[in-house]
Amino acid sequence: MKMLRKIFVGIILLGGVLFGLLIFVGQPKIEQSMNKVLAHAPYVIAPEVQILHDTLTIVDWHCDATLWARDLTKKSNYGHVDIPRLGQGNVAIQMFTAVTKSPKGQNYEKNTGDFDNITLLAVTQLWPPATWNSLTQRALFQAKKLDECAARVPDQFRVVTSQTELSRALSLRTKMKNKGETGLVIGMLGIEGLHALEGKLENIQVLYDAGYRMMGFHHFFDNRTGGSLHGLSRAGLTDFGRRAVKKLDELSVVIDLSHSSPAVVDDILELTSRPCVVSHTGVTSAHASPRNLSDEQMVKIAQKGGLIAMGYWEGAVGDISPRNIVRSIRHAMDLVGENHVSLGSDFDGSTTTSFDTSEISILTQEMVNAGFSKQEIAKVMGENAVNFLMAHLPN
Repeated sequence: MKMLRKIFVGIILLGGVLFGLLIFVGQPKIEQSMNKVLAHAPYVIAPEVQILHDTLTIVDWHCDATLWARDLTKKSNYGHVDIPRLGQGNVAIQMFTAVTKSPKGQNYEKNTGDFDNITLLAVTQLWPPATWNSLTQRALFQAKKLDECAARVPDQFRVVTSQTELSRALSLRTKMKNKGETGLVIGMLGIEGLHALEGKLENIQVLYDAGYRMMGFHHFFDNRTGGSLHGLSRAGLTDFGRRAVKKLDELSVVIDLSHSSPAVVDDILELTSRPCVVSHTGVTSAHASPRNLSDEQMVKIAQKGGLIAMGYWEGAVGDISPRNIVRSIRHAMDLVGENHVSLGSDFDGSTTTSFDTSEISILTQEMVNAGFSKQEIAKVMGENAVNFLMAHLPN
């Protein structure tokens, strides 16, 4: 009997050691394999370009950093985004977009929602048990993570949900910068797919109350609102999806068209009374990818006052060098106009990039090299986004 007890205790101890290795060794390894930065020599930024860069109000419409186990209040040597690196890169506003479900074998051509990768991630990262089977709870947990970051480093980071809060945060950031300090980093919450509603329209209010101010209808698979760009049906909005558009408009929530089927995009543009954003994308005529909407739809989005936020990963732009990313940005500006292009990195979205957020000044350098005017640089890097948010966030 004593021998069996010893064996049982030994199994428990071994299990504890293996679980500890998974948490403290496995977690970083998982993310390091998913969110990569290509090895490169330090980027050279001309002194006059760095001065220009430091005057910009930079906005990034899309990163998935809340999905991972890293402490975002501390600088990490892997992944793409954390608060110290945002400050180092002079990023003023970062939209943190919550991922709640991801299909097995995720691809740009055809996916079902039958198998979910995020369940395993939630368990191994020790998310609360309520998140293991609830997409809504996963969204609420990621919102809570971001709020806790703001509570721990209030002098470095705050989350905003309205025009008034954004205006105050930007004013404080300017005062800090004028004193020679690292400017305040401003966080906002977005969600990648209304499957997080779990089929309940009232959960839009639940997510709104948690701070979400941008909501995309789809990720890589169809859901109750309609067809994904990468799903099976390619269908337009369902009746549930139409009711969701109406509710989002009532709450002044920004609609993100990323990952939605062309039919859904057309339906939303017809129904909504407000401009929309494509939070992370490329332009098809610059890079013919199944990930990107057609040029015609991009023009329609811009004509309704919307923004096209350009990404940095292969699926969006092909060649991920900073020079080619800037070429793609110029192409988008020529297509839809300089007032309708912004940045949408998809950092920490299981992507490989050529720089992380601390190195974003290389885009400013490449824009200068390409002959962009200072006004064009300011608009694309953030001015267009700030103007959009100040016009369309809840007042």
